[in-house]
Amino acid sequence: MRFLPQRRRFADLNEQEILALAISSEEDDARIYRSYGEQLRDEFPDTAKIFEGMAEEEDGHRQALIELHRKRFGDVIPLLRREHVAGYYTRKPVWLIENLGIERIREEAEGMERDAERFYLNAAKRTQDADTRMLLGDLAAAEAGHQKRAGELAEEHLDENALQSEEAQSRRQFLLTWVQPGLAGLMDGSVSTLAPIFATAFATQNTWTTFLVGLAASVGAGISMGFTEAASDDGELSGRGSPWKRGFASGIMTTLGGLGHAMPYLITDFWTATSLAIIVVFIELWAIVWIQNRFMDTPFFRATFQVVLGGALVFAAGVIIGGG
Repeated sequence: MRFLPQRRRFADLNEQEILALAISSEEDDARIYRSYGEQLRDEFPDTAKIFEGMAEEEDGHRQALIELHRKRFGDVIPLLRREHVAGYYTRKPVWLIENLGIERIREEAEGMERDAERFYLNAAKRTQDADTRMLLGDLAAAEAGHQKRAGELAEEHLDENALQSEEAQSRRQFLLTWVQPGLAGLMDGSVSTLAPIFATAFATQNTWTTFLVGLAASVGAGISMGFTEAASDDGELSGRGSPWKRGFASGIMTTLGGLGHAMPYLITDFWTATSLAIIVVFIELWAIVWIQNRFMDTPFFRATFQVVLGGALVFAAGVIIGGG
């Protein structure tokens, strides 16, 4: 049986290894900042310049560390990275953060600076060489000052108009990629499944059969809506974002919209289940009205007319067909 080798404890590292770890960490952070800048360049060019400036700061730290290592230990730097040291702070994958929006990226960058400052403070305590201790202390102060530097870069690259423009672009992207497809899915799932579910309910008065029909209608509609949304537009020209994100939002919300009034039919008593399902339908329709008014700027009375009246007509059609 093979065992993975244990990671080194930070307390067991010698001064050369501490410098090697600091060098590789600065390389990683600079690469991450540049990745953020590259990711944001097309939509948020001013914020991208901030991250490019921070990457240059990390390059300067790395160069200072390499010069100190060359002076003390020579040109060969041991291969030591974050994942080799137990308890050492880790970085989230860039692909995980970049999909969560500009504000999340900024928050992650702030966390990176705090982690780096803590590392340099602890590293400085474990070194005896005066030059090494001084450099590590200076880097701790520099990381603590990165927030100030980020503010200076923001003032340099982000005036009030640019900031407002980026915030508006970020909100627009969120609406186009998540809210709009999700709302369309919720509307489709909530309204289109009303007729088959309530027609089945009143035709059979069998709650389990009604639930199965509702489950099938909801899941089927969710799959259909998800793939339709993903295939309808690749987002390149429209700027609506990733087709898979939109498809996911649309498909999930479609399924949830139908399941909302199908789930009460897990209750065995028909009239109890139907009464609860009607209440759920009422809540769903008004939730759609609120989302349209809140995020899509649809006038409240127009949203009410479109959603509630349309839903009521589909509900009535299901009841009439099932009751006939």
